[in-house]
Amino acid sequence: MQVETRIRIKSDPNLYRYLRENSYWYKYLNRNPIFIKKLEEEMKEKYKLRSVDKIENISNTIKLVESFLEVIK
Repeated sequence: MQVETRIRIKSDPNLYRYLRENSYWYKYLNRNPIFIKKLEEEMKEKYKLRSVDKIENISNTIKLVESFLEVIK
């Protein structure tokens, strides 16, 4: 694996953890370091770190607060 790829993985704890959990990615990264982008996309999807997931989480929190306030009234 290239040094730049290793540094990028070590600098992101989530990426490092995901790579440890899904070791098949080592093979792809050793063959072609361009796969780091796909690895990051898959990691963000699994750990729900995409902006879409964050918006959904905020929306769910707002709905929960609204329902709680309705019960109080």
